[in-house]
Amino acid sequence: MIEAQSLHKAFGKVVAVEDVSFRALDGRITGILGPNGAGKSTALRMLTGLMRPDRGMSCVDGADVVRDPVKAQRQIGVLPDSIGLYPRLSARENISYFGQLTGVPPRKLETQISELATLLEMNEFLDRRAEGFSQGQRLKVAIARSLIHAPQNIILDEPTNGLDVMSTRAMREIIRRFRDQGRCVLFSSHIMQEVAALCDWIVVIARGRVVAQGTPDDLRRTTGQANLEDAFVAAIGSGEGLML
Repeated sequence: MIEAQSLHKAFGKVVAVEDVSFRALDGRITGILGPNGAGKSTALRMLTGLMRPDRGMSCVDGADVVRDPVKAQRQIGVLPDSIGLYPRLSARENISYFGQLTGVPPRKLETQISELATLLEMNEFLDRRAEGFSQGQRLKVAIARSLIHAPQNIILDEPTNGLDVMSTRAMREIIRRFRDQGRCVLFSSHIMQEVAALCDWIVVIARGRVVAQGTPDDLRRTTGQANLEDAFVAAIGSGEGLML
């Protein structure tokens, strides 16, 4: 489980995150939804330990991300919005390198790579250099890299950004598979169709605050809107906080 408690972050006079609190539970896909500049990415960076909050706290399976970052980060697999691979290394070597950095034993590392290659359908290009990979292939390597240490909690920042239709469909199926395995999946997106198709729980952030959270049906019912896009617009416009 991933938990945010009253997170606050400012950059000088600009407040990026004012007051964000929510829980992302195991066996559930939790989506963070909000307009550009709402504070979604800043909140995710604080949850992963990449950024220290000015106030509040974040926990991963009970471990405080600030006080015990190593323990917390061992339980998280992160797919950032920017995918960086070493172009001269093969897909296998890219994944193996990160596995070694996270302390995965050599024998377990080879087993993990084999299992992830099958799960993500990577065997055809597993031993090819990353240079020249398609965006979909690059994304699969990045996912495998983030999962090599078998984390219980997975954080994805706009995971389908820049993908074609088929790669997007494959990514969504992978996310559902993580949930079915009982993992905690937390992802941010600005694509309403994606959120509607995947999310069991939605956290809407606007102006650095959580203005609504609940199931898609709850969000539609509480805002009185027939579709999720209209419900989202109503939620960010109200500013009142619709906690469902």
